Amino acid sequence: MDEFRFLITEELEDERIDKCVSLLLDSLSRSFIQKLIKDGKVSVNDKPVKGSYRVRTDDEVAFFLPETVEPDIEPENIPLDILYEDKDVIVVNKPKGMVVHPAAGHYSGTLVNALMYHCGEELSGINGVMRPGIVHRIDRDTTGSLIVCKNDKAHNAIAEQLKEHSIDRRYHAICYGVLKENEGVIDKPIGRHPTDRKRMAVNERSGKQAVTHYRVLRRFDKYTYIECVLETGRTHQIRVHMASIGHPILGDEVYSGRKCPFSLTGQTLHAKTLVFVHPTTGEKVSVDAPLPEYFVYLLEVL
Repeated sequence: MDEFRFLITEELEDERIDKCVSLLLDSLSRSFIQKLIKDGKVSVNDKPVKGSYRVRTDDEVAFFLPETVEPDIEPENIPLDILYEDKDVIVVNKPKGMVVHPAAGHYSGTLVNALMYHCGEELSGINGVMRPGIVHRIDRDTTGSLIVCKNDKAHNAIAEQLKEHSIDRRYHAICYGVLKENEGVIDKPIGRHPTDRKRMAVNERSGKQAVTHYRVLRRFDKYTYIECVLETGRTHQIRVHMASIGHPILGDEVYSGRKCPFSLTGQTLHAKTLVFVHPTTGEKVSVDAPLPEYFVYLLEVL
């Protein structure tokens, strides 16, 4: 059982204990934290507290996380659209609706299950048994290029490039509304939504720097076809940023707040191009994922 201790600062003064803990450790859901409180595993100044407790400056919050037993992840013979592969890395074109790695509620049918069947034991182990080979992610309903590492050396090298923002990642998307400018930069910090933990938001208070460059590829009557280049890689970055300027991604049920007039499953967002330095040869590798059929058809309709 792991123990965590935090000293409350002025910024968190008067927050409810469950929200406070969720801000301190944002990988935990609010419902899970509330269960910890109910089970007496959250204390303030070494005394168990109720869920209604509001923290004060200089309170010492401690909580215990029970050890979790990770389920066995099985290889599955799921077809992969492979864009590039060698002994160090593999780049796949992820389809819409596929979860990248196993998590609660999704222990099968993921990209990891498919990779384990295709690659056998040739996947890096740095991110643990639930995420072998996975060095970055794209959302379930986002399609396109994803790098997977076959060994720890390659994983460390690609992770460093992601950290330095030196990998060129270009996304294609269709957004609501007609953008007036041909190109622009959105520089707004992104963090957890203050009231909805499942969403991200522009968060000036506790968000991390996020920068998205966009340019118009084609304008339609009510929509715009754009290319976005990520300078940083925050969760839901393009979706949050485009929504923040009044042009959410078409089909995005989480951030658009609009009813989509087309039969779409999730956002019209595709990770089209990846350019990275090969971890062994040092040469640049450029991979392009063709637009999925639904995206091409939608462009024709528009």
